[in-house]
Amino acid sequence: MRKVTAGLFVSLDGVVESPEKWHFPYFNDEMGEAVGAAMAASDAMLLGRVTYEEFASYWPGVSSEEQPFAAHMNDTPKYVVSTTLEEPLGWRNSTLIGGDVAEEIARLKQQPGENIGITGSATLVRSLLQDDLIDELGLMVHPVVVGSGKRLFEEWGEPKGLELVGSKTFDTGVVYLTYRPPSG
Repeated sequence: MRKVTAGLFVSLDGVVESPEKWHFPYFNDEMGEAVGAAMAASDAMLLGRVTYEEFASYWPGVSSEEQPFAAHMNDTPKYVVSTTLEEPLGWRNSTLIGGDVAEEIARLKQQPGENIGITGSATLVRSLLQDDLIDELGLMVHPVVVGSGKRLFEEWGEPKGLELVGSKTFDTGVVYLTYRPPSG
């Protein structure tokens, strides 16, 4: 069975919005390798509407010579969760999920293949965590206080325990924490 894995850049104060404004001073080769390994372990992407629109406006015009992740971003099948977008989606290999999201994700997990990776898409990650559809959550916690912006765990319901299964500190001070739902 496939796993849904999510990876997010997050500030010390929990902000996940607009990492392009605060993330890059902390990005180094170690982080690039970790991001690349997560991408290599997935053969499909799951995106929320906002992230899809941001990525679709950038990645199709980027070559692998310019950005090492361009081929993965452009060639990998993408499943886009949205109630406002309509098909056909403009970015190649993109399929709209607009109905029962939990049911569709559960169906995708039953198909053969590698991981289904989520990059960004905080609202989607939060929703899938509440529906017990995230199998692994990777948080790259940056040593910066952003002050304002969308936080990963805004408007959260009941407490949900997660099990820390890995941690790594990069030379820039970023801590990469990997969580899974509790076993047993």
